[in-house]
Amino acid sequence: MLSIARAVTQTNRFIGRWVSLAVLIIFAFLFADVVLRYLFGAPAIWTAELATLIFGAYAILGGGYLLAERGHVNVDILYGRLSRKRKALVDIVTSPLLLLFVGILLWQGWEIAAESIADLERSNSVWKAPLWPTKALIPVAAILLLLQAIVRLWSDIRVLRGLPVPEDVFGVPATPSDTEAEKRAEPAQ
Repeated sequence: MLSIARAVTQTNRFIGRWVSLAVLIIFAFLFADVVLRYLFGAPAIWTAELATLIFGAYAILGGGYLLAERGHVNVDILYGRLSRKRKALVDIVTSPLLLLFVGILLWQGWEIAAESIADLERSNSVWKAPLWPTKALIPVAAILLLLQAIVRLWSDIRVLRGLPVPEDVFGVPATPSDTEAEKRAEPAQ
Protein backbone atom coordinates (compact mmCIF):
# COMPACT_ATOMS: atom_id res chain seq x y z
CA MET A 1 0.00 0.00 0.00
CA LEU A 2 2.85 2.39 0.75
CA SER A 3 4.23 1.87 -2.74
CA ILE A 4 0.84 2.76 -4.27
CA ALA A 5 0.61 5.90 -2.12
CA ARG A 6 4.18 6.83 -3.09
CA ALA A 7 3.34 6.31 -6.78
CA VAL A 8 0.25 8.55 -6.53
CA THR A 9 2.16 11.31 -4.73
CA GLN A 10 5.16 11.11 -7.04
CA THR A 11 2.91 11.12 -10.13
CA ASN A 12 1.08 14.21 -8.93
CA ARG A 13 4.36 15.92 -8.07
CA PHE A 14 5.85 15.04 -11.48
CA ILE A 15 2.77 16.31 -13.35
CA GLY A 16 2.60 19.43 -11.17
CA ARG A 17 6.22 20.34 -11.85
CA TRP A 18 5.85 19.87 -15.60
CA VAL A 19 2.50 21.64 -15.76
CA SER A 20 3.98 24.59 -13.88
CA LEU A 21 6.08 25.25 -16.99
CA ALA A 22 2.83 26.08 -18.78
CA VAL A 23 3.01 29.51 -17.15
CA LEU A 24 6.10 30.23 -19.26
CA ILE A 25 4.29 29.10 -22.40
CA ILE A 26 1.29 31.28 -21.53
CA PHE A 27 3.61 34.23 -20.96
CA ALA A 28 5.31 33.64 -24.31
CA PHE A 29 2.01 33.56 -26.20
CA LEU A 30 0.69 36.67 -24.48
CA PHE A 31 4.00 38.48 -25.02
CA ALA A 32 3.91 37.51 -28.71
CA ASP A 33 0.38 38.88 -28.92
CA VAL A 34 1.48 42.22 -27.45
CA VAL A 35 4.49 42.42 -29.79
CA LEU A 36 2.40 41.56 -32.86
CA ARG A 37 -0.34 43.98 -31.86
CA TYR A 38 1.69 47.03 -30.88
CA LEU A 39 4.92 46.72 -32.87
CA PHE A 40 3.52 45.30 -36.10
CA GLY A 41 -0.11 46.39 -35.90
CA ALA A 42 -1.17 42.82 -36.71
CA PRO A 43 -2.62 41.02 -33.71
CA ALA A 44 -2.73 37.24 -33.86
CA ILE A 45 -6.21 35.80 -33.53
CA TRP A 46 -5.02 32.69 -31.73
CA THR A 47 -2.54 33.70 -29.00
CA ALA A 48 -4.91 34.84 -26.24
CA GLU A 49 -7.30 31.94 -26.81
CA LEU A 50 -4.50 29.38 -26.82
CA ALA A 51 -3.10 30.91 -23.63
CA THR A 52 -6.54 30.54 -22.05
CA LEU A 53 -6.78 26.88 -23.07
CA ILE A 54 -3.30 26.16 -21.73
CA PHE A 55 -4.21 27.94 -18.49
CA GLY A 56 -7.29 25.70 -18.21
CA ALA A 57 -5.12 22.60 -18.45
CA TYR A 58 -2.61 24.11 -16.01
CA ALA A 59 -5.32 24.93 -13.46
CA ILE A 60 -7.05 21.55 -13.46
CA LEU A 61 -3.94 19.37 -13.59
CA GLY A 62 -2.36 21.21 -10.67
CA GLY A 63 -5.00 20.07 -8.16
CA GLY A 64 -3.38 16.78 -7.18
CA TYR A 65 0.01 18.44 -6.89
CA LEU A 66 -1.39 21.17 -4.65
CA LEU A 67 -3.03 18.57 -2.41
CA ALA A 68 0.25 16.63 -2.12
CA GLU A 69 2.06 19.86 -1.24
CA ARG A 70 -0.79 21.10 0.99
CA GLY A 71 -0.97 24.21 -1.14
CA HIS A 72 -4.74 24.56 -1.30
CA VAL A 73 -6.37 27.49 0.44
CA ASN A 74 -6.89 26.86 4.14
CA VAL A 75 -8.41 28.96 6.90
CA ASP A 76 -5.45 29.17 9.26
CA ILE A 77 -6.98 31.35 11.96
CA LEU A 78 -7.79 28.30 14.09
CA TYR A 79 -6.38 25.42 12.06
CA GLY A 80 -2.84 26.82 12.13
CA ARG A 81 -2.80 26.74 15.93
CA LEU A 82 -3.87 23.11 16.25
CA SER A 83 -1.52 20.26 17.05
CA ARG A 84 -0.59 17.84 14.32
CA LYS A 85 -3.07 15.22 15.55
CA ARG A 86 -5.91 17.74 15.81
CA LYS A 87 -5.17 18.97 12.30
CA ALA A 88 -5.34 15.39 11.10
CA LEU A 89 -8.67 14.94 12.89
CA VAL A 90 -10.09 18.11 11.30
CA ASP A 91 -8.86 16.92 7.89
CA ILE A 92 -10.51 13.51 8.42
CA VAL A 93 -13.80 15.07 9.50
CA THR A 94 -13.82 17.41 6.47
CA SER A 95 -12.58 14.79 3.99
CA PRO A 96 -16.13 13.73 2.97
CA LEU A 97 -16.62 17.24 1.58
CA LEU A 98 -13.42 16.95 -0.46
CA LEU A 99 -14.36 13.47 -1.68
CA LEU A 100 -17.89 14.67 -2.57
CA PHE A 101 -16.46 17.61 -4.53
CA VAL A 102 -13.99 15.39 -6.38
CA GLY A 103 -16.67 12.78 -7.04
CA ILE A 104 -18.95 15.39 -8.63
CA LEU A 105 -16.00 16.81 -10.58
CA LEU A 106 -15.21 13.35 -11.92
CA TRP A 107 -18.83 12.54 -12.78
CA GLN A 108 -19.62 15.87 -14.45
CA GLY A 109 -16.14 16.20 -15.95
CA TRP A 110 -16.50 12.78 -17.56
CA GLU A 111 -19.80 13.82 -19.14
CA ILE A 112 -18.41 17.16 -20.33
CA ALA A 113 -15.29 15.51 -21.74
CA ALA A 114 -17.18 12.67 -23.46
CA GLU A 115 -19.58 15.07 -25.15
CA SER A 116 -16.76 17.41 -26.17
CA ILE A 117 -14.67 14.57 -27.61
CA ALA A 118 -17.65 13.04 -29.44
CA ASP A 119 -18.40 16.39 -31.09
CA LEU A 120 -14.73 17.32 -31.53
CA GLU A 121 -15.83 20.59 -29.93
CA ARG A 122 -14.29 23.84 -31.12
CA SER A 123 -14.58 27.40 -29.89
CA ASN A 124 -16.85 29.96 -31.56
CA SER A 125 -13.96 32.30 -32.30
CA VAL A 126 -12.55 33.09 -35.71
CA TRP A 127 -9.71 30.66 -35.00
CA LYS A 128 -12.09 27.81 -34.03
CA ALA A 129 -9.67 26.39 -31.46
CA PRO A 130 -10.24 22.76 -30.46
CA LEU A 131 -11.71 22.70 -26.96
CA TRP A 132 -11.97 18.94 -26.57
CA PRO A 133 -8.32 18.30 -25.60
CA THR A 134 -8.56 20.65 -22.61
CA LYS A 135 -11.97 19.30 -21.59
CA ALA A 136 -10.64 15.74 -21.88
CA LEU A 137 -8.19 16.58 -19.10
CA ILE A 138 -10.97 17.29 -16.58
CA PRO A 139 -11.68 13.64 -15.66
CA VAL A 140 -7.94 12.84 -15.74
CA ALA A 141 -7.29 15.66 -13.28
CA ALA A 142 -10.24 14.55 -11.13
CA ILE A 143 -8.85 11.01 -10.91
CA LEU A 144 -5.42 12.33 -9.90
CA LEU A 145 -7.03 14.58 -7.29
CA LEU A 146 -9.21 11.73 -5.99
CA LEU A 147 -6.23 9.41 -5.61
CA GLN A 148 -4.24 12.11 -3.81
CA ALA A 149 -7.22 12.84 -1.54
CA ILE A 150 -7.32 9.15 -0.55
CA VAL A 151 -3.57 9.21 0.12
CA ARG A 152 -3.98 12.35 2.23
CA LEU A 153 -6.84 10.77 4.20
CA TRP A 154 -4.66 7.73 4.84
CA SER A 155 -1.81 9.97 6.01
CA ASP A 156 -4.14 11.76 8.43
CA ILE A 157 -5.30 8.42 9.84
CA ARG A 158 -1.64 7.43 10.27
CA VAL A 159 -0.96 10.68 12.13
CA LEU A 160 -3.82 9.94 14.54
CA ARG A 161 -2.49 6.45 15.12
CA GLY A 162 1.03 7.78 15.76
CA LEU A 163 2.51 6.06 12.70
CA PRO A 164 5.23 7.61 10.53
CA VAL A 165 4.09 9.72 7.57
CA PRO A 166 7.04 9.90 5.14
CA GLU A 167 6.88 12.94 2.86
CA ASP A 168 7.93 10.99 -0.23
CA VAL A 169 4.91 8.70 0.26
CA PHE A 170 2.20 11.03 1.56
CA GLY A 171 3.30 14.50 0.50
CA VAL A 172 4.00 17.44 2.74
CA PRO A 173 2.75 16.91 6.31
CA ALA A 174 0.31 19.38 7.88
CA THR A 175 2.94 20.35 10.43
CA PRO A 176 6.36 19.09 11.35
CA SER A 177 6.41 16.11 13.66
CA ASP A 178 6.55 16.80 17.37
CA THR A 179 10.22 15.81 17.56
CA GLU A 180 11.14 18.16 14.69
CA ALA A 181 9.21 21.01 16.35
CA GLU A 182 10.94 20.30 19.67
CA LYS A 183 14.38 20.31 18.04
CA ARG A 184 13.72 23.72 16.49
CA ALA A 185 12.39 25.07 19.79
CA GLU A 186 15.51 24.06 21.73
CA PRO A 187 18.01 26.92 22.11
CA ALA A 188 21.30 26.45 20.28
CA GLN A 189 24.19 25.55 22.57
